[in-house]
Amino acid sequence: MPDGGFNCQSNRSGAVHSSLHSTLSILEGILEYAKNGYSYRLQELHRAEASAREFILQHRLFRSDRTGDIINPAFLKFSYPTRWRYDVLRALDYFQYAGIDADERMNEAFDLLLKKRMKNGKWPLQAKHPGQTHLEMEKPGMASRWNTLRALRVIKQFGLDNLK
Repeated sequence: MPDGGFNCQSNRSGAVHSSLHSTLSILEGILEYAKNGYSYRLQELHRAEASAREFILQHRLFRSDRTGDIINPAFLKFSYPTRWRYDVLRALDYFQYAGIDADERMNEAFDLLLKKRMKNGKWPLQAKHPGQTHLEMEKPGMASRWNTLRALRVIKQFGLDNLK
């Protein structure tokens, strides 16, 4: 879309602004495509990837680029599995996996991540999304192995362990 991101509703309902949900899903796909050695139209995908990353960073991962308000409070709740839904931890985990350097526009998201750490050193499962699962491993409100793993990867990649 013209703002640099993606929106799955653009073809069906005429969306004019990108969606963080769709943009992050596309970014994850492009990254996996490249990491798996595919090269067809890769330069074009890298250009789209750069503008999509910028779209997320312009929103400081969860804020309106126009008002500065939180776009959706659900973005602040860490879930797993995330399915197609966006949240700040999913975005930070994407940036660490992609090897992107820290950007000052990530700072508020870093603060949010560190504040959500529980006294036992783990991160909670804060939300569950509907859909079939084959194994229920964790309950909302309790410590989450998956969210803790993702949070620790972010902390390691961006050197946040000294910001506690």
